[in-house]
Amino acid sequence: MPSNPTSLTSPGPERAQALADLERLSLQWQRDDDIFTRLCRRMTTTLDLQELMAIFAEELASVVPFDRLSYQHTVEDQPVDIQIGQGGNHRCEYGLNLGGEHFGVLTLYRRLRFAKQEQTVIEQMLGTAINSIRNACRYDAMWRASLTDVVTGIPNKRAFEDALEREVSLGNRHGDLCGLILCDLDRFKSVNDRYGHMTGDRILRATALAIQGATRSTDTVYRIGGEEFGIILPHIGDRECILVADRIRNAITQIRLDSDSGPVSVTASAGFGIQARGESAAAWFKRADEALYRAKADGRDCTRQAEPAQNTDIAFIDARRRNDCPHIAHGSGAQELRTTYALFRPTACGDSSVCGPDASPPFLQPA
Repeated sequence: MPSNPTSLTSPGPERAQALADLERLSLQWQRDDDIFTRLCRRMTTTLDLQELMAIFAEELASVVPFDRLSYQHTVEDQPVDIQIGQGGNHRCEYGLNLGGEHFGVLTLYRRLRFAKQEQTVIEQMLGTAINSIRNACRYDAMWRASLTDVVTGIPNKRAFEDALEREVSLGNRHGDLCGLILCDLDRFKSVNDRYGHMTGDRILRATALAIQGATRSTDTVYRIGGEEFGIILPHIGDRECILVADRIRNAITQIRLDSDSGPVSVTASAGFGIQARGESAAAWFKRADEALYRAKADGRDCTRQAEPAQNTDIAFIDARRRNDCPHIAHGSGAQELRTTYALFRPTACGDSSVCGPDASPPFLQPA
């Protein structure tokens, strides 16, 4: 560091020398190759827990051999379980704590016992890594919270849109069937007006639980609007999808809640559609939404199937022809079917780091 930091604020040769000293210090940090400096440098490159654990495992293995690394934590009530390697009957386990907060349990396994000297190095390396692990846990918690509906605790509309795009991509690539059910509570505004918004929120939570109970573990339930729910069902066809939609509606009609104004119950309408090969997420959603509106128009408390996808909804072109022709010859009249592509990219975050003063209490609690 500069021999006299105050020289940085002084004009003339002293400032130039101080800046040169800082530059040498920065280069030294970048070039130092001892295990702790290298680990610290690498752990600041990501906020992804999986990537952080991979970096830690790689650096630790260069000085302390082990067979398996296990990291377990709970973030926003969701389990985090990262396993690297396999085997080992002896273990060395650490609870990671910083500033009174718990950030998971890291366990190392191998066939031979860990020597005291090895445990010392492991603890020193965890001391270097703990701030990055803390930041990643907080970032993961904020990311999960941004995708969760605060009333029902299920994924929200943003998570639904991401999942819908993902299923469309998989369906277009592999041809797998996937169903979409849109379910809307009937006359829900009157429930809020008569029984109050707190009772309305209880109905929404009960509805989320009822839908989850009526679907498979591989299906995902989302709250995508005030009283509207979306359900994505992989590997399902028309016949199965309508059965699930009716089962969901029947489960919702079984909801009975007590309130100061008397018992409360609701019904629901549903529309569903199976994604067509090459169909965009927007077109798929629109077909299911139109089916839901037909169910509402037909008296509510019923299920309607989406109309078949139209050719104008399809944006799939064989990869071999994509660069060769601006249109596709369609039908006997060789009518041009022009396609429009929309590129969806995740929004990039700005400065995602989590910073602040660190407390001094010990962060390691050996088991």
